[in-house]
Amino acid sequence: MGKNLRIVFFGTPDFAVASLEALVDGGYNVVGVVTATDKPAGRGHKIMYSAVKEYALKKNLRLLQPEKLKSQEFIEELQSLNADLQIVVAFRMMPKEVYSMPRLGTFNLHGSLLPKYRGAAPIHWAVINGEKETGITTFLLNDKIDEGEIIFQHKISISNEETTGELYERMMKEGGKLVIETVEAIARNSYTPIPQTNLDKKPCLAPKIYKETTYIPWHKNGAEIVNFIRGMCPFPCANTIFIGQKTALELSFKVYKAQFYQINHNKKIGLVEMNIKDGIRVFCKDGFVQLIDIQLSGKKRMLANDFLRGVKIEDIYQVIDKKN
Repeated sequence: MGKNLRIVFFGTPDFAVASLEALVDGGYNVVGVVTATDKPAGRGHKIMYSAVKEYALKKNLRLLQPEKLKSQEFIEELQSLNADLQIVVAFRMMPKEVYSMPRLGTFNLHGSLLPKYRGAAPIHWAVINGEKETGITTFLLNDKIDEGEIIFQHKISISNEETTGELYERMMKEGGKLVIETVEAIARNSYTPIPQTNLDKKPCLAPKIYKETTYIPWHKNGAEIVNFIRGMCPFPCANTIFIGQKTALELSFKVYKAQFYQINHNKKIGLVEMNIKDGIRVFCKDGFVQLIDIQLSGKKRMLANDFLRGVKIEDIYQVIDKKN
């Protein structure tokens, strides 16, 4: 029944591609795809297409790339598609004149169990905060960010060592399945929207992650530090800076993987021990965190032991804690 609906899809990154692909492969009638405008990227400022645009071009889908969602030109073009339903996955906030246009409305796929982790980075923050469970939600759009009535939710467990990248891949695939399930329920009118205020969950936010929020919070306990590192892996990646106590030389690292060891010690928090025998250890208030997979600024990614074999340590280092 849902395959008879005229669907317009809104999305930008690869997370959205999985849902669009599920619709196309399932034989659903996607009459238009809306994605971000092309932007220059990298040192050469080469124009890059969004992942959704790449897929839409490959499948010869009608493509719209408005700079402004309220522009009259875009509104008229969208109206001409005569959509029954609009689907949003990883796209920017939409004005009412857009999300209210189709006769069956617009629903969004979100990477958390709403109302928890509303915002731009729900997968990252669930891992950073040490959650054991998260999920995906489809909900009807309204004029507030991620606060619309819920259609369906699927729970997804988080393993102890799972990174954001690994969880992202699993949730992306499950998201495509939930989108199809939601389209069919809407087509049959076989669902009951649930206000988020009716759920026994305390709302919390998952704000966008910026460069300044990627620095490892060495003042926290070891488990929280390791959760932060895996929550930032592989992108944008946790960062740290070591500074030499004698030379004031700074070493800037990306940290992809680390392990926490709980011990009693009387060493200064943030003290760095680096040697071939013990690897790279950073002391925190309840033990130390051993860095396993790192990348020195300007160098290639490598194991910490391989890094130590190629350098001569001539100083005692301390981390610079940015106090996240």
